Amino acid sequence: NVVLDYPTLEEELEVVRNTTSHKKVKLNKVMDGAQISQLQSLIKKIPVADNVTEYVVKLVAKTRPNTKYAHEKVNKFLSWGAGPRASQYLVIGAKVHAALAGKYSPDIEDVQAVSLPILRHRIVRNYKAEADGLSVENIISNLL
Repeated sequence: NVVLDYPTLEEELEVVRNTTSHKKVKLNKVMDGAQISQLQSLIKKIPVADNVTEYVVKLVAKTRPNTKYAHEKVNKFLSWGAGPRASQYLVIGAKVHAALAGKYSPDIEDVQAVSLPILRHRIVRNYKAEADGLSVENIISNLL
């Protein structure tokens, strides 16, 4: 679960100073483009069971207010839901999560493990959610 917060004042000062000057930074190459492409291709070859893909698409559909599959809290607290790219990245993220765990294929638990970071910035709370202090994370957790 990754939640990024604003940097401290000191951290932001360092970022601004380092990125707005002629300061040279030495980067250490971890992998090249060919290796990245190879890993992307490998992940795409990982099979996904139909029930997992269906879970993903239904999960994303639940985030879309005032639609057939919308969750009750979504209709009440969201003004915008996730689109098809969310479904694509949930499947890709679940595949990576499964591969890193040494699994042959992702399951629903892998989807749930990557859902917050993938859906967090793809849905928009409405004024009611903000007034009630309901976070995007809380809404997503209710959908899982």
